[in-house]
Amino acid sequence: MGAARSMLESDTTEPAATPIHDTPILGLTMRPKVPTPVEYGNETEFWVEYPSGLVDVSRADRLPSNAAADAKPPPLKPTQVDIEVNGDRIVRVNKEATAIVIIDMQNFFLHPDLRAHPLGLACVDPLLKVVPALRSIGSKILWVNWGLTDHELKTLPPSLIRSFRKHNGGGFGSELPGNFGRLLMRDAYNSDLYGPLQEEYLKGQKAGTDFWIHKNRMSGIWGYQTALDLFLKENGITTLLFAGVNTDQCVLGTLVDAYYRGYDCIVLEDGTATTSPEGGYENMIYNSGNGYGFVTDTKRVIAAAQQ
Repeated sequence: MGAARSMLESDTTEPAATPIHDTPILGLTMRPKVPTPVEYGNETEFWVEYPSGLVDVSRADRLPSNAAADAKPPPLKPTQVDIEVNGDRIVRVNKEATAIVIIDMQNFFLHPDLRAHPLGLACVDPLLKVVPALRSIGSKILWVNWGLTDHELKTLPPSLIRSFRKHNGGGFGSELPGNFGRLLMRDAYNSDLYGPLQEEYLKGQKAGTDFWIHKNRMSGIWGYQTALDLFLKENGITTLLFAGVNTDQCVLGTLVDAYYRGYDCIVLEDGTATTSPEGGYENMIYNSGNGYGFVTDTKRVIAAAQQ
C-alpha cells in the first residue's frame, strides 16, 4: 500500500503532457503565421497564405510548385483590395467577386415600437458608411430578409413556426399593431428595412448595386436552391462580408451554410448584434475568426476601399 501511495504521489507531481490537438483559446484567435507560403484548395477554388500574414482569396494567382520558402505575394492588382482582419492577417479579395450580405435589419427586429434592440440599432450607422464604400469598388450589396408568401406559410416546418409564435398566439402572418402589417410577410411594413437603411437600399436599387433577396428560413442558403445561393453563383461571387441581426441566429445560420458551400466568409464585428444573453455574440465572432473565415470591422473595410 505504501509503495502504491508513493507511486501515485510521484505520478501526480509530474507535469502532464499537453495533447497535440489541445490549443488554448488565445492560440486559436492568434494562430502563428505560416513559415512558408501555403496553397489551400484545388485548381479552381484556392487560397494562398504567405508568411507576411496575407491570405489571398481572390483566386487570381496560384502558388508556383517551385515557390521559394520566402516567396513574396504578387503585386496588388486593380481588381483586388486588401482588407485588414483580426489575428494580424490581411485578406486579399476580388472586388467584383465580393458582396456584403446584410441580414434581417428589418423593422420587426429593430423598430423601437416592436422591440428593444439597442445593440442592433448601433449597427445602423456603421452599415450606412460601409455600404457606399463597397459600392464604389464594384462590390454588390445584398439585403437578405424575411419575406414570406401565403403559400410559404403552408410549407414551413413546425419547429420554425413554434419558434416565432408566443404562448398567446401570433406568429408568422399574424397582424401586428399599428401599420406594421402581417408578421414578416412580403411587402409588409414590419418587413421593410429599418429607418435610413430602407432609403439606402432604394438608392442602391436604383443604381443597380443593391439587391433585395427574400428568405424563408433562419439561413438564407439552407436548401438545394435558394434565391441567395443562385444569385451568388450567377454573379460569380466568392467572398461574403456578413452583417445584420441576430448574430448567433440568422447571421450565423447563413454564414455556416455559406462556409459549407465554399464561400469565403468575413464577419463585420461592428455590423452585427444579437439580443441573446452574453456569450452568443462572442461565440459566433470567435468561431468565425478561427474556423469559418475571418473577422474585421466596417472601418477597416472602408479604409481598404479607399486604397
